[in-house]
Amino acid sequence: MTNNDILQLIATTFNLNNDAVVEIFALADFNVTNDQVTSWLKKQEIEENQEAEESQESLIGLSDPDMSLFLNGFINLKRGKRDGEQAKPQDHLNNNMIFQKLRIALNLKTEDILDVFKLVDIDFSKHEISAFFRKPGNKHYKDCRDNTLEKFLLGIQHQLRPGENDALIDG
Repeated sequence: MTNNDILQLIATTFNLNNDAVVEIFALADFNVTNDQVTSWLKKQEIEENQEAEESQESLIGLSDPDMSLFLNGFINLKRGKRDGEQAKPQDHLNNNMIFQKLRIALNLKTEDILDVFKLVDIDFSKHEISAFFRKPGNKHYKDCRDNTLEKFLLGIQHQLRPGENDALIDG
C-alpha cells in the first residue's frame, strides 16, 4: 500500500474531508493546500491500455515525511498538542510505524486492538500484537503487512459505524 492509499483509508475511516485533512496537517505545524490534499486522495486509476495518463499526472505521491506529519497532526487532534517542540517527521515510514502512530492517536491498549481485529474476524494473541510495536532489531519484532493495517482500519470503521461497512469486511 502506498501512503496515498493509507491516507485515503484513514480519511474514509474517520470521515475526514479535505478541509479536515488540511487542519490535521496544521496541527503538526505544516501547511498544505486543499489542492494538495485533493491530489493525494485521488484514486489511482490505471487501465490496461494506459489511457489514464491524465489521471496519473494529477495523482501526487504522498512522501513518508508528509505522511509522518499528517500522523503527528492526527495524534495532536486526538490526544491534544504537547507542550514544547513538536515531533519531527520521520524520513522513512513503514506499516509498523504507521500502526504505532494510529495506536497512540487513538489511545489504544493491546486489548482494544484485539477487539478491533475481532470485528474483522482476525484473532491475534497479545504477543502477536506487541510484536508489531517492537523495535526492528528485536527478535520478537514482526512486520505489519498491508493487509493487517488495512483490516485494522476497517475494524476501526466498523467500531465507529457498526453495520455500515459489513460488505467491506467480507471482501
